[in-house]
This record gives sequence, C-alpha cells and structure tokens, in this order.
Amino acid sequence: MVELRRDVEFVGPVVTGFTPKGYKVGDQRFDDGLLLSPEQALPWDTPARENLDLADIMATLNLSPAPEFLLFGSGPKMEQPPVAFRRAADALKLGIEVMDSRAAARAWGILRAEERWIIGAFMPLR
Repeated sequence: MVELRRDVEFVGPVVTGFTPKGYKVGDQRFDDGLLLSPEQALPWDTPARENLDLADIMATLNLSPAPEFLLFGSGPKMEQPPVAFRRAADALKLGIEVMDSRAAARAWGILRAEERWIIGAFMPLR
C-alpha cells in the first residue's frame, strides 16, 4: 500500500493512500470505486464505463450548495467519460476535470487544502 503525505491540515475526507485496486481514506479502505465530497467518502460500486450515470453520483453525494466541479478519476489511465455523462454535466452547468484515478486522488487533496467545494468520482485502479 502506498501512503500519501499527512503533514497538511484538511477539512473533510482526503485520500491518504492506495490499495492494489482502490483507495485509503484515513483508516478506511475502498477497494473498488470511491465517491468524495467535502463532507463524506463513500464506496462506489462502479458501473461499466458506458453506464456511468451522473444523476446517480449527484444523488448519492447530495451536496448543497452545488459543487464547483467534478473531479473524475477514470481508472488506471486517463479516459474521458461517455458523451452522455458529459452532456448531463453540461446540463447541470457542472464542469468535469478528468485524469487517471491516482492523479485525481492527489489533486483532490490539493484542491481540498484550498477548501474548494468539489466532488470526486474515482474509478478503481485495476
């Protein structure tokens, strides 16, 4: 397991390490996908990429006020989410930042240290 830095003060959940397939947030392991908001970290039973549903993610995280943007970790390599997913984000006026999941997890920590009001959806690392 890889551990990330712990010398920065954070508010809310932050990825502190990686497991072979997933993530570590504090003392919790998330061995599949991970959904994050400034208030919570939740396991995400990720669907097949073509079945990604932004409405499900938004309903699960239930964040108010609306987030600034979605940080999308696409798995072991950077891949854009499906067109329907991006169109749903456009309809909500929600920007998406896409990167591989390890990079997204590290970016999450930086953005949360800046107290950005964002959400994250990280696909598994397998």
